[in-house]
Amino acid sequence: KTAKEEDIILTSHGQYFVNLNAIDKKTLAMSKINIINGATRAYEAGAWSICYHAAYYMKMDKKVAFNNVLKALKEITKELKDNGVDIWLRPETGGKVSQFGELDEMIKLSQELDKVLPCIDFAHHHSRSNGKFNTYKEFSQILEEIEKNLGKSAIQNMHCHIEGIKYSEKGEQNHLNFDESDFNYLELVKALKDFKVKGVITCESPNIEEDALVLKKAYSKC
Repeated sequence: KTAKEEDIILTSHGQYFVNLNAIDKKTLAMSKINIINGATRAYEAGAWSICYHAAYYMKMDKKVAFNNVLKALKEITKELKDNGVDIWLRPETGGKVSQFGELDEMIKLSQELDKVLPCIDFAHHHSRSNGKFNTYKEFSQILEEIEKNLGKSAIQNMHCHIEGIKYSEKGEQNHLNFDESDFNYLELVKALKDFKVKGVITCESPNIEEDALVLKKAYSKC
């Protein structure tokens, strides 16, 4: 009710205990249930989209892992549709090398499934690449790939996360505030504005409100 009155779009981050590439059948079944239940509750609360870390590679071939995730998401999206749950499902780019969630995987899932588009966490791209994806050119490459493969409508329907981040050769360790991180949020903001990106940006820095205002002010200035 408050969101409608204040004209605020609501999104949700779903449960973290999800692995759609789980070897154990019980874990896989519970992962599907968690996504379906989480998406249903978010929809009932008025949310526009819900994001998930979909899976771990589990040391499998990445193509095998992708097919397992795709199969599970087909079942999930069908059940949501059958139940009248009209919400965008957003598999999120993973911050760790072991996590399912490279950009091309997110794009392929979105091409295969209705009501599925990526949740782009730009700092996760930075961490899983061990320091790359931190320049205007590299941020633009991400947006260009999305627009090229999913159309301009996807650029105008974005669910994004931005934060500072600490990482190692294995990827993400933890989120940081912007002033404690090497993440180049100013270059990212410029790319987002130049590409006329629309949708929702959620700040996931530890000091959420402060860094959200930093982003807002940077966007207004560039």
